[in-house]
Amino acid sequence: MSDRGYETSGYRPPEIDHRYGPRVHLLDDPLAWTLLARAGAPEAGQPEVGQLVAQLYTWLVRAVVAAELPRQRSSQKTRMVTQHPAEGVYRGLSIARNTRAVTVGIARAGTMPSQVTYDFLNAVLEPTGVRQDHLFMSRKTNEAGEVVGVDWHDAKIGREVEGRYVLFPDPMGATGSSMVSAMEHYRKNLQGEPERCIAMNLIVTPEYLKKVTESIDDAVVYAVRVDRGLSPSDVLEQPPGERWDEERGLNEQQYIVPGAGGVGEVLNNAWV
Repeated sequence: MSDRGYETSGYRPPEIDHRYGPRVHLLDDPLAWTLLARAGAPEAGQPEVGQLVAQLYTWLVRAVVAAELPRQRSSQKTRMVTQHPAEGVYRGLSIARNTRAVTVGIARAGTMPSQVTYDFLNAVLEPTGVRQDHLFMSRKTNEAGEVVGVDWHDAKIGREVEGRYVLFPDPMGATGSSMVSAMEHYRKNLQGEPERCIAMNLIVTPEYLKKVTESIDDAVVYAVRVDRGLSPSDVLEQPPGERWDEERGLNEQQYIVPGAGGVGEVLNNAWV
């Protein structure tokens, strides 16, 4: 017999109140906010920033896996089975180990977060069903420094995505152009149809959320924080998303405010 208390789960990570829609999950965790604020501090550098980002993604991928991946009934013997052959078995719910997943490393800020995600997925799922892909892209800007698109430089991608959960652990969700380009590629150009495309960001802007949710009609976004620091003061007094069209989190060069500065540059100690 299984314990009724572990036959089902209604787990969802706690979220702040917002109006961006059900596919956007802005997580409510003061510890994560603390670590993220520290990672964006002017005096923070390597190795501290790398350690903080790794901790944040270990926590974030755990929340996503627990909330989004399918579950199954399972049984597992414990060491007590030698004394209690029938009772010494855990019978209850677990993440379905045969779930197939891909984590996409978008160079360069997303490289390390994707590796953290990949290692975590390999520990939870059957490793033969877990894959890590790599994309190399950059912002395309005009003479005024405004983002006008995305340049693809190279990619190392497995072709088959049928039924897979595709995770995009990219720290900064600014304009949404890179994320939309990546998700569209997985939706349209590979073999099969992904089960779900999930963005995993540390900081997002209202502009990013609008771009991603309007461009990819089934995209899911998980984020630690939404930054809308350039919004009018009366807009900031309202729940995020209440006056979405008036919210602003990007400056003229499409950098996030308050944001965290160049996370990719800090993570790699490469200021180009």
